[in-house]
Amino acid sequence: MTAMILGRDICGEPGAALSREWLVTNGIGGYASGSVVGAPTRGYHGLLVAALEPHPARTLLAAALLEEMEGASGRFELATLNWAGGVTSPQGHRFLDSFRLEGTIPCWRFACGGEVLEKRIWMEAGHNITRVEYRLVRGAGPVRLTLKALVDHRDHHARTTADSWQPEVALGADTARVLAFPGATPLHIAAEGAEAHAGTGWFRGFDLPRERERGLQDRQDHHHAVSFTLTLTPGARAQVVFSAGEAAAPDATALDRARAREAGLLARFTNLHPAAPDWVRQLVLAADQFVIARQDAAGRAGHSVIAGYHWFADWGRDTMISLPGLTLATGRPEIARSVLLTFAGFVDQGMLPNRFPDGGETPEYNTVDATLWFFDAIRKYHAATRDDATLLALLPVMEEIIAWHRRGTRYGIAVDPADGLLRAGEAGVQLTWMDARVNGREITPRIGKPVEVNALWYNALRVMAESLARLGRDASVYAGLAHTAREGFARFWNPEAGHCFDVLDGPDGHDATLRPNQILAASLRPELLPLDRRLAVLAACEGALLGPCGLRSLDPAHPDYRGTYGGDSASRDGGYHQGPVWGWLAGPFIEAHLAAGGSAQVARLRLEAIGRETLRQGLGTLNEIYEGDPPHAPRGCIAQAWSVAEALRAWTLVEAQNETGKARP
Repeated sequence: MTAMILGRDICGEPGAALSREWLVTNGIGGYASGSVVGAPTRGYHGLLVAALEPHPARTLLAAALLEEMEGASGRFELATLNWAGGVTSPQGHRFLDSFRLEGTIPCWRFACGGEVLEKRIWMEAGHNITRVEYRLVRGAGPVRLTLKALVDHRDHHARTTADSWQPEVALGADTARVLAFPGATPLHIAAEGAEAHAGTGWFRGFDLPRERERGLQDRQDHHHAVSFTLTLTPGARAQVVFSAGEAAAPDATALDRARAREAGLLARFTNLHPAAPDWVRQLVLAADQFVIARQDAAGRAGHSVIAGYHWFADWGRDTMISLPGLTLATGRPEIARSVLLTFAGFVDQGMLPNRFPDGGETPEYNTVDATLWFFDAIRKYHAATRDDATLLALLPVMEEIIAWHRRGTRYGIAVDPADGLLRAGEAGVQLTWMDARVNGREITPRIGKPVEVNALWYNALRVMAESLARLGRDASVYAGLAHTAREGFARFWNPEAGHCFDVLDGPDGHDATLRPNQILAASLRPELLPLDRRLAVLAACEGALLGPCGLRSLDPAHPDYRGTYGGDSASRDGGYHQGPVWGWLAGPFIEAHLAAGGSAQVARLRLEAIGRETLRQGLGTLNEIYEGDPPHAPRGCIAQAWSVAEALRAWTLVEAQNETGKARP
């Protein structure tokens, strides 16, 4: 397994190291994350953000572990902490020789005179357990480590203020049990071969610059609950374990298990694609970080997809768009099947949930496109597996969805019998993926007949007809509906602009704004647009919307375009779909490019540019969005499911094009 390595040029420069973040996950919604330099820059950073009940109530329990090493070369504080007021103390980055990802496992190497110490962090798959392991790589003799454990107990979106609770800390010889307040989930800490000592209380005023950039509370406090001291000899290892609810012991085999699991994931992929470049293999591991266990509506074991880290839970739209890239492209069709069956059980009035909120609240049904993406995910799953049994199991739900859309369901979603197209929307709701609202006002209402929704509607009807035919049933009704929708779709063409309208039949008529949504009409089903119009759509998107990592959400020539993204929540939400480059749109753009006879080599070069982004902010993964203006700074979530998924899916499309010899030089 190859490693992604950053040297002293990044690690020793606080700005560069603070801007890069690592992430490890546990497959049930929990995670650990931080900056390369070690200082928390977000309220979401910590060593154990546990997924508690009601699932996945993500709760910060272990905030940090601050190291001090003393040996023949002297005493060294290895932590780096930034405090409100601009002070950095201690400054452990001065001793940070390198940082690397071994798969997804972060590894720090500190060089302190004659001593070299390595630290690794990972989580146990399926458990709220984080392990931190230290190894003395080199030294003239033993070193003494002092480890200060900072704890918390809050929702990962919140912040803690000192003295809001006083924990009950029960110390053992090399363990601690921390109960933040009565009724809290206990945090257990075990330090291999260490001595436990009482902590000193509250650490106040951690500075959070990434939250300040987002207009949010930019400081927090954590409680120093316990310190551990231990001795390491050259070549020896010691492990500290943080666990939620139940105690977990250090385990010398745990790191090998984690590595073996990731090696197994890579093996499944490389069996299909042995020549994949390193950045693609890294994204295969990143893809796994979004897949989580979730019970279906009947309480059976199933799976879902976290839309993005750090703050998103699982969303229906993101899950269905991401499914092919996260699971099928990586050689894990059984996960795709589980996700499809899980979501099928939540269909209500012909709609998939838009969002499963944190904390087990009732799913939200306020999306028009998530349900239609469900059909495309089924199509791609069946194409990859030829699993007729699962197709048959899903067929009643698929028929129910189409029936509800034909007669009408929530929020004005219904077929217009005049043209066979799907209309949707009413004041006060945002049903498409461009769903931002500010102070109750929809930024991009898109009420009427959105172009991508109707490309998806036509695709859903085709999937329905093809599925029935595959199963030996009469498909004529759905084939007829698809034909009508395809004929009606011709209305989207705007000859004056030379591309598609974004929305038809809105409250103010047709919307001719150049947005990227029409790329789905050129990628989902190529027959939906004649070749000359597909080429025109591609030219319009390439000329005005294409960025290094995807497509801009709005034409820069439009007066509402915003080339930068930041500020408080209102400012960010107001610009969310008004200019930023969205990484997931690289997938349909490349798919449309190839389907229209475009060069596979050009597509590969574009994908390599995306691959370089794995070194930029979210290490080993891809951001949610990038600013519309150069240098296209990464913004939004540091790890976004559909950005990763569509990069992987697009790469496999390019490889398939090469293998069939259809690509132009």
